[in-house]
Amino acid sequence: MSRPGFNRAALAASSLLIAVSAAAGPRLVLTDADYARAESRMPYNTEPLVLHSVSRIRWLTDGEVSYRTTTAQGRRLVLVNPERDTRRSVPCGGRGDRCGHAAAADPLAARSPNGRWAAFVRHDNLWVRSIATGKATQLTFDGRKNFGYATDNSGWHHSGRAIVSWSPDSRLIATYQQDQRGVADMYLVRTEVGHPALEKWKYAMPGDKVVPTIQRVVIDVATRKVVRLRMRPDQRRTAHCYDLDCGPHGAMTDVQWSPHGRNVAFVSVSRDHKVAWLRIADTLTGAVRTVIREQVPTFYESASGWAQNAVNWRYLPASHEVIWFSQRDGWGHLYLYDSRTGRLKNRITSGAGNVVDLLKVDRKRRLLYFLGDDHEPGSNPYFCYLYKVGFDGRHLQLLTPERANHAISMSPSGRYFLDSYSTPDRPPVTVLRDSHGRLIRTLERADISRLRKSGWRPPMSITLRARDGVTKLYGLLYRPTNFDPRRKYPVIDRIYPGPQIGSVGSFGFEAARGDSQAMAELGFVVVAIDGMGTSLRSKSFQDAYRGNLSDNTLPDQVAGIRELARHYPWIDLTRVGIYGHSGGAYAAVAAMLRYPHFFKVGVAESGNYDQRGYEADWGEQYMGLPERGSGGESSYDTQDDQRQAGNLQGHLLLMDGTMDDNVPPYETLLLVRAFIRANKDFDLIILPNQRHEYRGTARLYAARRRWDYFVRHLLGARPPREYALNPPVGAPLGTGW
Repeated sequence: MSRPGFNRAALAASSLLIAVSAAAGPRLVLTDADYARAESRMPYNTEPLVLHSVSRIRWLTDGEVSYRTTTAQGRRLVLVNPERDTRRSVPCGGRGDRCGHAAAADPLAARSPNGRWAAFVRHDNLWVRSIATGKATQLTFDGRKNFGYATDNSGWHHSGRAIVSWSPDSRLIATYQQDQRGVADMYLVRTEVGHPALEKWKYAMPGDKVVPTIQRVVIDVATRKVVRLRMRPDQRRTAHCYDLDCGPHGAMTDVQWSPHGRNVAFVSVSRDHKVAWLRIADTLTGAVRTVIREQVPTFYESASGWAQNAVNWRYLPASHEVIWFSQRDGWGHLYLYDSRTGRLKNRITSGAGNVVDLLKVDRKRRLLYFLGDDHEPGSNPYFCYLYKVGFDGRHLQLLTPERANHAISMSPSGRYFLDSYSTPDRPPVTVLRDSHGRLIRTLERADISRLRKSGWRPPMSITLRARDGVTKLYGLLYRPTNFDPRRKYPVIDRIYPGPQIGSVGSFGFEAARGDSQAMAELGFVVVAIDGMGTSLRSKSFQDAYRGNLSDNTLPDQVAGIRELARHYPWIDLTRVGIYGHSGGAYAAVAAMLRYPHFFKVGVAESGNYDQRGYEADWGEQYMGLPERGSGGESSYDTQDDQRQAGNLQGHLLLMDGTMDDNVPPYETLLLVRAFIRANKDFDLIILPNQRHEYRGTARLYAARRRWDYFVRHLLGARPPREYALNPPVGAPLGTGW
């Protein structure tokens, strides 16, 4: 990409300039050309340079699978028939364009499996609409404000979607009546000309006496009969994500049905996440029985990391069995239970490594297909591979042998799957395989020749030692394309401390990873290190700082960067910066305050700096319920950043959106107040009406100001004045930078 006023030769040759001032002496000056070179590494500029990658995979009812790819001639829709071993493609664009799979007509409604009905919420009650006629029918009548049916309006979730689970025959709906009466309110004020607009909704915080609960119900669509399950109100949370609506289009992801709807199975989780119950209900009588009760010392979850929405349990009514996920031996494994007696029949998987995502259960052949990590000796433990294993735990088979991270899409029958495998430095190859792992054909090989020609280089994969000097840590390191090993480079630590995910994300190929490479182009070394306490490793690894969130993996970040400096003399340990968003902002501020002699410059965006004021489900899972010590101090009281405000020594920039409904902006204002009381200098940018993820021009502005801040205070240079990031018209800006 070339920008007005800069040709390719100028971009390639541009370098940091030295301006000599008689008064102030030499000072680095970065130009628009330097920033343009950095911007060339932004996602909206690098991703279009990759050809033959695969996206929008969709298995069709006729047995075909479709996906979208980009060729030198433009976007194509590819259709593959595994049975016939055929592949054909059609161009995107024009009349009848099939490349952009149509979304549901009403994104707030949940369609039935037979496609005849759409469930939606109106005035706190559940309704269904006939797809054929458009006629709406009210199913419940006693819903009211703060006690509505299928509502998605709690904590950071308030989309208005209907949260339901349809029975396979489309006769019944499993949902809930959500009780938020007495739950405290959250308020945000939208900036307008004239009178401001107030937003108010229910938002529980850790330790609140009253939090949202749900009363589970099953509704017969034809008769409108509501059967209330005979059990105490349940918590609004699941075993694998923070809320009931983690699935697509309003699906209740922790609910599974018997084929004809006579029974429904679901998972309940205690408020502190230490206990999970697998329960089965009779949909005619509402009777409920507990099949499995799992209790753990810290917190129970059945999926984490990038597979956080995976549902790693299955109800098998035909054989009276349940497949259950547990980390009871220190790793995430599958177990087979008798659903009538609750008796453990046998464990299915074992050994070091985790079941990350249970993709398919072949009930007839009694086989499971799952993504697993940390299983292959000598491999990056974050690489996921596809495996097949019998219900009895025998005949475990690796179906994807390439040493890489494998992204899998299985056909509904389980007979075929698409496998896109890659590493951080090797682009994806997409193949079609059968259920035995046999290669049917190679579909696409991503072509990054244009990306390489632009000067792109992949990040370095790094392996380090944790704070204990023993545990291996993994991460990525980014250098500028004009890297000179004879120079000394300041370091920027891009951090997200978990516990549900880490700093790196996927260890597969990405043409851009946020703006990490872009910032490196400005004269930095940028690192992302998954420290102890993050997911997708052993249970003890993730539990490393459970109950002490202020740890933030920071001892591992410091140890890791010091180790890098011992190996690479071009790393300047006297100039270390750090930045992050959300939980990463919490960590960035904590780094500046708890390690002020190590981290000199920080940028923190929309951080949850005090867990007492953040959403209850997240804090109570990873911190536990607040407990009072003998002195009356809560277990949460020592975890906030503001109590360390007096330790600030370096340069710190805070950013926040005034309409952040995930992490309320009051978290930032509490920190601001603490800095003022401590008489500390800091910088603050407020983004009016922005949510947790900044959008549009505010997103571009925030990125540019972050670059400026590190250039000025860590690089010791002067940035160009008001450089304007300029993505191509219509370019998707994505998330994470």
